Amino acid sequence: MKKLFVNLKGDLFGGITAGIVALPLALAFGVSSGLGPSAGLYGAIFISFFAALFGGTNTQISGPTAPMTAVSMVIIANIIAVYDGSVEKALPAILTVFLLAGLMQIGLGLLGIGRYIRYIPYPVVSGFMTAIGVIIIITQILPALGYYPREDMAWVTPFKPEAEELILENILREEAGEGILVLEDFKETIARSGEVTEETILEEAKTLAAKEASGVIGAIKVTPKAIKSINWLELSLTLITIVIIYSFKRITTAVPSTLVALLLVSGVAYVLGLDYRPIERIPEGFPMPNWEVFTGFKFGAISPYIFTALTLALLGAIDSLLTSVVADNMTKTKHKPNKELVGQGIGNSIAAIFGGLPGAGATIRTVVNINSGGQTRLSGMVAAVLLLIVLLAMGPIASQIPAAVLAGILITVGIAVMDYKGLRAIPNLPKDIKIGPLKLSSEVVIMLVVLVLSTFWNLVYAVGIGLVIASLTFMKKIGDLTAERSDIKSLEKEKAWADESSFPRNLQEEVFIKHIKGPLFFGSTNDFQLLADQIPETASYVIIRLDRMQYMDQSGLYAMEDVLQELNKNKVTVLFVDLQQQPRYMMERIDIIPDFIPEEQIFDNFRECNAWIKQHVQDIY
Repeated sequence: MKKLFVNLKGDLFGGITAGIVALPLALAFGVSSGLGPSAGLYGAIFISFFAALFGGTNTQISGPTAPMTAVSMVIIANIIAVYDGSVEKALPAILTVFLLAGLMQIGLGLLGIGRYIRYIPYPVVSGFMTAIGVIIIITQILPALGYYPREDMAWVTPFKPEAEELILENILREEAGEGILVLEDFKETIARSGEVTEETILEEAKTLAAKEASGVIGAIKVTPKAIKSINWLELSLTLITIVIIYSFKRITTAVPSTLVALLLVSGVAYVLGLDYRPIERIPEGFPMPNWEVFTGFKFGAISPYIFTALTLALLGAIDSLLTSVVADNMTKTKHKPNKELVGQGIGNSIAAIFGGLPGAGATIRTVVNINSGGQTRLSGMVAAVLLLIVLLAMGPIASQIPAAVLAGILITVGIAVMDYKGLRAIPNLPKDIKIGPLKLSSEVVIMLVVLVLSTFWNLVYAVGIGLVIASLTFMKKIGDLTAERSDIKSLEKEKAWADESSFPRNLQEEVFIKHIKGPLFFGSTNDFQLLADQIPETASYVIIRLDRMQYMDQSGLYAMEDVLQELNKNKVTVLFVDLQQQPRYMMERIDIIPDFIPEEQIFDNFRECNAWIKQHVQDIY
């Protein structure tokens, strides 16, 4: 506990500054997600406090981030669609998925997965981060133009027939579940259908219209309509916000330009009494837990989202640990990755119970904290307390912030989050694969596949596909490299190793030496399986040198068995030299040793094997 207060002044100033930076972003991410500004604030409060308290990076500031919000947005939209467009009905299921992601993060930390996160290929991360930026920018075009699909009757009206049909289907489905619907009596059904009013149909049509206009494709689809009916006030507020954010940075970085834009544009708009659209009302008072996460839990409702929750957990882990590395570089310290995952998981789990958005370690907020003097976990807890004070004392005031201002803030976030380093490297990366007449870089292909699929299809599946392509590409490269280094050549053609210079020249027709210069795994078995066919007919013995084959997988094991079986059938004696521990263990498991290779045919070094050859092999030519 004493360690928390060793840098009290620096941690207080660092936490307060980081909290100020987090405020506009938390509000913006909450609005963008579809759950409202309060969800962003709740997430920032609880994740920042508990991730700092239990995490493994002393200076990390956590909360909703652009990548986590983008994935959450997809989850929220999908679940709301299942619950007929009602956020209130869908909220318990949404929060349960978020809670599940938090619990999975705790599990990842306890299982020690933190140290493996760094193995995710850079092209996958690069494509994903750039897609997040593109998604945020495109989805903010409509609010920036002051266009809201639910309010455009020209867009909503065509959805009325579908809405009426859907309402009737729901009535029939409910009655079937209640046992009311029977073939002999439709009186109850007729009575209920008579209660369907024009207002009910209109509200359902608005929900369908909003769903059709959601996401990147939906936003692109209705943008022409939005351009025809631009709200010039809303667009002006958005553009002024963006200009201030970029311009104020040139004056000073001591005060966050995002906060300056938020306060200045919102204040002027409110004082002048402009007819702008405010954000949703932020509830007053301390956040209360949503117990329906537990009491209304239905596994069937969230089972389709288990993989999505895992993806959210992994994304949060990657996001947090990358920020931890940045913090380490700045503070010359070393974070504890698995403890950090446990802390993030606890923060996300508690935030979900209180209705907050999931989040992760936030790089910009962490950098601000460190530069402002933060050195211990107290700084992250101070940032959370500051946001809680803002929520309790200034909720009604914050509710007057123009939605267009938050749209401008999010557009700058989208621009900032894209991976320009990866994009700039595209022309310079080696073109190592051929697709038809084109020669391309495998890294560029992976990045573009993840970017396009994430933007226009599904973030979760895009990452999975990117990982599969990256893994296959890596395995092919390693296989090609292994095959290149393990060329099958006779002793006369292959350059002899230094210790083979004393091998009797008169026995080179009878003895074939094979060098294996790398792991024998599924990517390199094809060339090895040709060994039996490439041995000269004059050879009666094969020496396989294994000192550089330190690893063998199951595919390599069975390839070795096939080759030895073929050589044994051809009455060729095989000798092993310097067999390594892991391959030996594998071959002993399926009795290659001693069935095909008895112990007396395994030598610790080539000198011993050479002596055996001189003693047992006669020159017959």
